[in-house]
Amino acid sequence: MSTTLMVALDVDSLAEAVAVVDRLGDEVSWYKVGKQLFTRLGPAVVQGLKERGKKVFLDMKYHDIPNTVGQAVRSAAAIGADLCNVHASGGPAMLRVAAEAGRETGLTVVAVTVLTSMDAAELSAVGIAVTPAEQVLRLATLTRDCGLPGVVCSAQEIGLIRDACGSDFLLVVPGIRPAGAGKGDQKRVMTPSEAAQAGAQYIVVGRPILAAADPAAAARAINAELRG
Repeated sequence: MSTTLMVALDVDSLAEAVAVVDRLGDEVSWYKVGKQLFTRLGPAVVQGLKERGKKVFLDMKYHDIPNTVGQAVRSAAAIGADLCNVHASGGPAMLRVAAEAGRETGLTVVAVTVLTSMDAAELSAVGIAVTPAEQVLRLATLTRDCGLPGVVCSAQEIGLIRDACGSDFLLVVPGIRPAGAGKGDQKRVMTPSEAAQAGAQYIVVGRPILAAADPAAAARAINAELRG
């Protein structure tokens, strides 16, 4: 199984986003557009990436009543996203509607399990009295049972999910930090090669590339690590 690098476009303007994409060139084909950039620019940023031949993961983490989420998924497909996500904690009814909207539009929809910034203490603070791994596994199996093709999870839970949900279940893994890089606000992290060896189909990397002195060289190094 090969692992694909996604770069998180966590910047504030279209000019910055275009500069990143142009600098990275053919080294990166997938980009994650999250709340920071989409809130400022809306669909234009997705359309701009598609015009440059790129694939887009629209990272909005939809979490609302089922009908609202279903319509949001359809809207994501309409503006050209290739992948989007919902929160698995939205529950079975919401997940089933999201899965149906994904099938109708051809958009790949995955579910967020537990944010990579959360640890056991963070979960306990919101009333979840199990470990992150236990909660991730519960939400991953729920996601599978509701008809979605995969989840967003930390690299540390890849093996658990693979065992429970099978080798074809799609795993999108943020919280990736090359060896020697700072963790920032991430708490459950792995290196690119560790995540690839564990079985991630996609890894998401932001600051270690965006903040590098030479972003293209940083992306090349990660791709080389994935191939190795």
